[in-house]
Amino acid sequence: MAPPSKDLPSYRDVGVHSITDTSAVELPSALTCTGVPARRLKSGAFNGGVAAATSSEFFKSRSSWKPLAKKWDHRLSEETKSRKPSSLKVAANYLANPGLISLGGGLPSSDYFPFEHIEIRVPTVGQFTEEETKIAGQNLKIGKYDVPEGNSTYDLAIALNYGQGTGSAQLLRFVTEHTEIVHNPPYRDWQCIVDVGSTSALDMLYRMFCERGDYVISEEYTFATAVETAAPLGVKFLGVKIDDQGLIPEDLDQLLENWDEKVRGGRKPFVLYTVPSGQNPTGSTQGKARREEIYKVAQKHDLLIIEDEPYYFLQMQPYTGPNAPPAPLPATHEEFLKSLVPSLLRMDVDGRVVRMDSFSKVISPGARVGWITATSQICERFVRHCEVSSQNPSGFSQIILHRLLDEHWGHAGYLDWLIFIRKEYTQRRDIILQACEKYLPKELASWNPPAAGMFHWIKIAVEKHPDFGKKEIVEIEDDIFQVSINECVLMSPGSWFAADKDVKPTGLFFRATFAAAAGPDMTEAIRRFSIALKKVFKWEESK
Repeated sequence: MAPPSKDLPSYRDVGVHSITDTSAVELPSALTCTGVPARRLKSGAFNGGVAAATSSEFFKSRSSWKPLAKKWDHRLSEETKSRKPSSLKVAANYLANPGLISLGGGLPSSDYFPFEHIEIRVPTVGQFTEEETKIAGQNLKIGKYDVPEGNSTYDLAIALNYGQGTGSAQLLRFVTEHTEIVHNPPYRDWQCIVDVGSTSALDMLYRMFCERGDYVISEEYTFATAVETAAPLGVKFLGVKIDDQGLIPEDLDQLLENWDEKVRGGRKPFVLYTVPSGQNPTGSTQGKARREEIYKVAQKHDLLIIEDEPYYFLQMQPYTGPNAPPAPLPATHEEFLKSLVPSLLRMDVDGRVVRMDSFSKVISPGARVGWITATSQICERFVRHCEVSSQNPSGFSQIILHRLLDEHWGHAGYLDWLIFIRKEYTQRRDIILQACEKYLPKELASWNPPAAGMFHWIKIAVEKHPDFGKKEIVEIEDDIFQVSINECVLMSPGSWFAADKDVKPTGLFFRATFAAAAGPDMTEAIRRFSIALKKVFKWEESK
């Protein structure tokens, strides 16, 4: 394989890669998109056959200078400690042996997979809009036997058979390389595991670290499904106060410092669930300093952090106002990556962060594919859970994502796509903010422009309601919700996202999303919500 051309725009950091005893060529750093081919050369022969045993260790750059992560034996639940490797999955380790004839497994013959090929039409790099894809997109044909025919490293015969709990070697290689390019975890023994989406991953993580009666800490308003996933396991949520940058570290510290097991009815929490970028539902984004402060509190109290980041790449350009020109997009991959707030994973010197990534918000939620990044110890236990539950993500989803991301776009093209959707979401965010500025009475509604994600969090001045003090806040909230429905607009009440449903709300909020509706529809929806708000508050414009 020839080295990448020096004309490539992201050819910056270089190292020396030995080819023979007497020759060497300069190649980009392994931690850049253009350094991936050299990294793959160094890793040796690729084993991506049916149910291939695999690991991120095969695909990472060598980093022996990094420290090892701390161990988490003292935090693992009894359930996860009791899990043993699947005997059938372990047997798949031998399938790569040359000349082996297997009569031991339950792998059906690909002769009877009724799919000769599938074909998808996808955007070419730099021409990402729907219209451009119709005109200039490329058809990718995925055949049953592309591997033996020399057309690919992944085919339907492999993808549609049973797989490992790690996910396929092909997609695991891509997400491992991507994770190192973007986050470069500062400890040595990190790994990635491909999962069937973050909700499934979250359910497994709760089981791995929590016993019945335990508490999980989160922002006081949080992703409702995270709470609902924990509840049947007997795990309760406890919210920490937030501001415009999300979770307040001082309040987190005070909560843990003053924990009383008798009063709380449970042991001191050690799991923190947080959505640092474009938090659902508030849209808040933790800045670099805020994340560092939260991490220090986690170190002080020995917390394990579940970093749920589906919106990480939906960080947007700064809001410049209704009449100002938009801020220019990053011009290079390097600028784009530097513009992202460093992740908690990137500053995790201990191995206390379990990061959940997903293709749901940047490719499609129906793919049901994401991945976690954590210590090798945590990943090994996670796989034990996968083996007897989800097993592995859909082969159709994995092979389509691999063909698009790895073989068609490549790492550089994927970053181009992420820059494209950054522009698109910035435009959508600006539309809804401009509609709010135009229609919502400032005396009743206020907000902070979201810096990431899909959600706009609107605070309602409940104290200005004529029956404030006589009616409960949730009653006023429900009145606004019902009148909004009558005005043909659906907004999500803030109480739906309360971490602790037993705590009475002290404020009134509504969540709007700017992800799906067309621009004119968003503007009309805010106009209708304004009408509903004024009706409930008996508000007159002359006030």
